Amino acid sequence: MKKVSFAEFGGPDVLRLIDAEEPRPGPGQIRIAVRAAGVNPVDWRIREGQVLGAHPTELPAGVGIDAAGVVDEVGEGVEGVEIGDHVFGEGADTYAEFAVLGAWARMPEGLTFEEAAGYPSVVETALRIIREVGVEPGETLLVSGAAGGVGSAVLQIARDRSIKVIGTAGAANQDYLRGLGALATTYGDGWADRVRRLGAVDAALDLSGSGVIAELVELTGDPRKVVTIADLGAPEFGVRFSGVAGSVPDALAEAAALIARGRLHIPVERAYTLGEAAAAHVDSKAGHTRGRRVIVV
Repeated sequence: MKKVSFAEFGGPDVLRLIDAEEPRPGPGQIRIAVRAAGVNPVDWRIREGQVLGAHPTELPAGVGIDAAGVVDEVGEGVEGVEIGDHVFGEGADTYAEFAVLGAWARMPEGLTFEEAAGYPSVVETALRIIREVGVEPGETLLVSGAAGGVGSAVLQIARDRSIKVIGTAGAANQDYLRGLGALATTYGDGWADRVRRLGAVDAALDLSGSGVIAELVELTGDPRKVVTIADLGAPEFGVRFSGVAGSVPDALAEAAALIARGRLHIPVERAYTLGEAAAAHVDSKAGHTRGRRVIVV
């Protein structure tokens, strides 16, 4: 099969499209013929060799954790899924023609493979950090860097839970945030004052790692009410860095339910081929994404 791999840590130029052995599912796993794979910041962070608190990366390594596709092998002990089912979920080395998933859910009706590939770790992350930051219905959550995949999910999940949201994003994404139910303002000079004019903040999430932790702590008044998924220096401020997956199967089931109820939709901003994985990483790192980027197989 074809697979994206890298043999050394570095920039996007280390990525190679290679011929590789097809993976086989172990107990509790399934294998899918990948139709699309999600592009996440963690993908290029691992490629660069960043230490994220996860298991060490052994080289050569594959790329990708999210995928959607068609089940073609079922591992020992797996129930409730059959060959031919359309699923989305999380696994390993998903930038490939075949991938093994350890957590999955059936794709909701009406969802394309490209759309489905953009949900798994994004929704898991959104659900996890909303829980970790401890925001309750009726309170106000500030989301810094709100227009990307995780931000899009956070805003919609918060709206479903009657949590008020203030979101920061670039000028071009202000209407997008408002369309997801948030009060919107731009980042850049004076952003904290613009947030204050929109209202008091009970909790805050940093999704972009743009050096705003000190201001988020000031706005909330408590470092325990701030969580980041992007700033590795946050613990210096007493702020939690959240980089470890939680209850993934439960998150996927909740995502499927939200999608089926019409309460969650994350648009695909751009699709790439396997051979364009390096370009996908360049664009992902540049930020300013509205929704998701995916690789189509």
